[in-house]
Amino acid sequence: MSKTKTDITTREDIELLMNTFYNRLLTDENINYIFTDVSKIDMKTHIPIIADFWESVLLHKNVYHNNTMKIHMDLNEKVPLTKIHFDTWLKHFKNAVDELFEGNIALLAKQRGKSVATVMQIKIAENRKP
Repeated sequence: MSKTKTDITTREDIELLMNTFYNRLLTDENINYIFTDVSKIDMKTHIPIIADFWESVLLHKNVYHNNTMKIHMDLNEKVPLTKIHFDTWLKHFKNAVDELFEGNIALLAKQRGKSVATVMQIKIAENRKP
């Protein structure tokens, strides 16, 4: 018997989503090297920060105070972020949301994920040096 899915309503829900999502990213050869080799992200440090971002976006808590765009623009200087990277990121994000949750905030998460990925791709493309 499968468990009934609930919507994203708490910080704990967001942390579960982020842990599930990043576990998927870290096993995908199309993108994992960006986290492990290029940024050398410590997940114990990164998960709370990225959970702050999504808690701000989805639950309207004012807990994220970094510049997400600058972070990714700086990362793009180290390794060009491509459509394949964003498509891979978005696929795993949507799949993690769908696996764990359903409801209005889960739907919003997928919409915002697509918006974030789209805006970042546009900004990165605009800033590419000719």
